[in-house]
Amino acid sequence: MTDPADTRLRARFFALIPCAGQGSRAGVAGGQAKQYQNIAGMPMVLHTLAAFLHIERLARTLVVVAPGDAFFDSIANRPFDVAACGGASRADSVRQGLGALRQGGAEMGDWVLVHDAARCLVTPGQINRLIDACQHDDVGGLLAHKLPDTLKSEGALERSGRVAATLDRSDKWLAQTPQMFRIGMLMQALALAGAAVTDESGAIELLGLAPRLVAGSAQNFKVTYPEDFALAEAILLSRRCPA
Repeated sequence: MTDPADTRLRARFFALIPCAGQGSRAGVAGGQAKQYQNIAGMPMVLHTLAAFLHIERLARTLVVVAPGDAFFDSIANRPFDVAACGGASRADSVRQGLGALRQGGAEMGDWVLVHDAARCLVTPGQINRLIDACQHDDVGGLLAHKLPDTLKSEGALERSGRVAATLDRSDKWLAQTPQMFRIGMLMQALALAGAAVTDESGAIELLGLAPRLVAGSAQNFKVTYPEDFALAEAILLSRRCPA
């Protein structure tokens, strides 16, 4: 019988990219999901995947798309896998993706790095930094960025549009991805949290656990609003032609 402790020591690393959302806040015309919009010459999600394909210690990278999504069908000899099992929410897509990884041979003690398809500016260095920081951690963790700006709360009365208070930012972080946890732990956490949870760390926290914060980068933002596309493109182009 295999010792569970030995299994954890032999744990592999998997990447899971939920890619089933429509990105309604991006204001994209034509009905195409935002992760498939061109930025700096190619679809956003391919920039995202390029960073993960540089990580040699990943056993597998799995993209979760919505049923009927044929975007990746035209890409021959893909160095990543695609599962058309995306759900109505991000949490549903991640949960279904974890199931697909398990069906493909991943073990409960293996690590999974969940990353937003629309965070197309993540770098291999950032991904490796997260793995290095968390691979021996009892919980796991996430890339995050210390809040640099003064933080305000809004008045509750009918969303007044006026400041109610200035909040202490010294302990505030902006959650980013990848977020890295054991597959079994994350499956348990998502089953408890339900579909409303917005990131994997939030689900893990519901188990009473404290994920590790690993310094990310201000450039690792999620392309969400129309103005984000131009900024992401400028950064990608600047990386091709460094000053």
